[in-house]
Amino acid sequence: MSDWKTSLRLVELIDGDGAIDDKGIKRLAKAVAEAADLANTLGCKEIMPFATSAVRSATNSQDVLNAVEKETGVRLEVLSGEDEARLTFLAVRRWYGWSAGRVTNLDIGGGSLELSTGSDETPDVAISLDLGAGRLTHQWFDTDPPERKKVNLLRDYIDAELVGPARQMRAYGAAGIAVGTSKTFRTLARLTGAAPSAEGPYVKRTLTAPGLRQLIAFISRMTAADRAELEGISSDRSHQIVAGALVAEASMRALGLEQIEICPWALREGVILRRIDKGLDEIPQERKRP
Repeated sequence: MSDWKTSLRLVELIDGDGAIDDKGIKRLAKAVAEAADLANTLGCKEIMPFATSAVRSATNSQDVLNAVEKETGVRLEVLSGEDEARLTFLAVRRWYGWSAGRVTNLDIGGGSLELSTGSDETPDVAISLDLGAGRLTHQWFDTDPPERKKVNLLRDYIDAELVGPARQMRAYGAAGIAVGTSKTFRTLARLTGAAPSAEGPYVKRTLTAPGLRQLIAFISRMTAADRAELEGISSDRSHQIVAGALVAEASMRALGLEQIEICPWALREGVILRRIDKGLDEIPQERKRP
């Protein structure tokens, strides 16, 4: 078993025309090639390569996909925002089970925010918004730490973007459990006192609205380097955690949530679970890189 990850931060390599630049394409191709090599070394029979918000929203999306395939032999599948929300919701539902009742899930990625709610394995509402932590940091903050005025303006912008989606979500009633997925939520919970990852996935971790507000007041005055010194936050996340916290705060406020639980499963597990659901007998022959 292997758990390999690398940080790409593609949304920070999108130019003024909305295209992923050459550096971003090379970075993505390198990561895909490394992942494919690892899969081949481990004897994987199938790979499930997919791309999310940064590639999905890029104006040169097809050029990016073609360049990566030419370089690596791997064709990335671009997930729609709704599919990303649905698959993440599936992972959350399987983690908590049917006894949880209606589940409302929030997921903050680098490029987008996914919102979903439902009582089944398929959510009643699945929404994706371009409110990712990395994207907003890149678009709104040009100083370190960010200017107080910019923080307030960004908070107002996020609130406005959430009015319609929150209305859709709340129309289905209160959730039996409200959940946050993604590294951003795990980091925010850890910074507000939740157990470290070393204690395992089965320890209950929560994030409260009051704790989040206090955290924002604290970290928004710090530089990224100083934030990286805090226990529970990595250096590659410290620059974007303020924007991520603002999205989390606004989402919880818009949905009337005072507390959310942190689920260790998210999109990756949802993709795997959906593939398993389709049946192992459909697995194709092993793919070899050219």
